[in-house]
Amino acid sequence: MSEATVVAPRTRVPRAVPPRTGLWATYGNLLRWNMAQIGAMLPLIIIVQAVLAAGIIVGFGFLISDINTPAALFLSTGTPTVLLMVIGLVMVPQGVAQSRTSGTFTYLRALPVPRPLHLLADLTVWLVVALPGIPVSVFVAWLRYDLTYSFDWPVLIAVSVLTAVMATSVGYALAVLLPPLLAQLASQVLVFFVMLFSPITFPESQLPGWLRAVHDVLPFRPAGDLLRSGLVSGGGGVDWTDLAVLSAWCLLGLVISVRALVRRA
Repeated sequence: MSEATVVAPRTRVPRAVPPRTGLWATYGNLLRWNMAQIGAMLPLIIIVQAVLAAGIIVGFGFLISDINTPAALFLSTGTPTVLLMVIGLVMVPQGVAQSRTSGTFTYLRALPVPRPLHLLADLTVWLVVALPGIPVSVFVAWLRYDLTYSFDWPVLIAVSVLTAVMATSVGYALAVLLPPLLAQLASQVLVFFVMLFSPITFPESQLPGWLRAVHDVLPFRPAGDLLRSGLVSGGGGVDWTDLAVLSAWCLLGLVISVRALVRRA
């Protein structure tokens, strides 16, 4: 009697096990998740940006008696930077603090995906939120003062993206390093400092010498001057020292955010 040949059954992967997902697909899934969280609020955020731009351009204009065209142009070309800072330094920490409080932030970090992808997806969404503030503020300024702009498009696009990434990454770093309540308080103090004590909507010559020196190493004045050079070309071009300062702060915010996401449980 011949021995029966036993054939092992073929191994099959259960249908419940999802296929291996690449980084690009994972990033797309995280991006869709984040957009779903904030997508319905995007029109409202743009309206708030328009109201804030009008408040800065029109309201600050009332504080300057007999405002002339150069002063109006300086005020108006600084407003986009203020809006980007408000989004990055206020809305980002508040959004991350809210997600930490609700548990959404912890749930997303528990997923088996590289944590830097969470930061990349968040930054992408906040870029979509922040960048419309630039055309909104330019339009409001044109309506109020009938200004003439001379756009340097490569500089304007590059500096706008760099400034938005810097502001959102620094705001994100604050949100992941500090407790939620303290992060929100720090963001409020920062935006107060940006709007009233940073030479973005007014010339730095109006500040004392020590504060001008402080702003040489902070990102706010360099961001304002670089973005202004993209809105009104012919004013001397890009200051490479300002670009280096802005890039350094952008890199610092990204490094702190990634390290905090990777190291903390």
